[in-house]
Amino acid sequence: MSHSAASPSFKGWTKPGPVPPGAVSGLPAIGPGETLDAISGYFRLFQLAQGHRFSTDDVLTAWYGTSWCPRADRVLDLGSGIGTVGMMAAWRLPGARFITVEAQSESVRLARKSAQWNGLTDRYEIREGDFRDASVLCADERFDLVLGSPPYFAQGSGVESEHPQRQACRFELRGTVADYCTEAASHLAPGGMFAFVFPISPDEQEQRVHIGAKASGLVIVRRRPVVLREGERPLLGLFAAMRATDLPETMRSQTWDEPPLIIRAHDGSVHPEYSAVKLSFGFPP
Repeated sequence: MSHSAASPSFKGWTKPGPVPPGAVSGLPAIGPGETLDAISGYFRLFQLAQGHRFSTDDVLTAWYGTSWCPRADRVLDLGSGIGTVGMMAAWRLPGARFITVEAQSESVRLARKSAQWNGLTDRYEIREGDFRDASVLCADERFDLVLGSPPYFAQGSGVESEHPQRQACRFELRGTVADYCTEAASHLAPGGMFAFVFPISPDEQEQRVHIGAKASGLVIVRRRPVVLREGERPLLGLFAAMRATDLPETMRSQTWDEPPLIIRAHDGSVHPEYSAVKLSFGFPP
């Protein structure tokens, strides 16, 4: 993902989408300890070379949400980190307005640089704070699509990185998947959708998703397991949830289980379907 942002093609593949101002001017510039990496078409993302880096989880969250809610006008990204999920979604939803919420100042700083580079500042508001704080989002703010990539593990349940940015992305320093469900449910517009990623192995992890969703009045209407390598057990799950009150009674206890999405084939090559997912985001296949 380090090919030139100014190059129209990559190994015979033509890069789609608008050319943002940063690709022309080179501003804002890359700072010490930072990298600038392609995320969608000509869009790029500022990251710390030794900090949290965007991953497949982020790509999948943005893809799943924008695939099943393609007409969103207002989008909220909870715990938005350096902005990967929100900016990928903004590339796919050029008419939508975004609000993102992130508690770490360093991540917010990087996200604001990326928003400027990608020409998103007129429709992409980045708020600094803990989304559980009632002062961060107004009670009457509503969104057609809410996106989230909650931290996966409880504090003390594994080896935690010494880098605070990495630590907060994996361990529940500021909220659990249940907190994400609660906040999403309280800010969904009528008929809105909450799309997120979370581990489904071991089974106890997925149980946390269902418990959190039900307690928040959400129904998981779609679920898709993610297999990192063909033949292995799914480790992650993609979920699309809606408020029970927005659904007919016959759908309030139903979840459509989709076939697993495989990231890499047996031989380590990118699986054809994941190549198609990448293409839908302006990535080289």
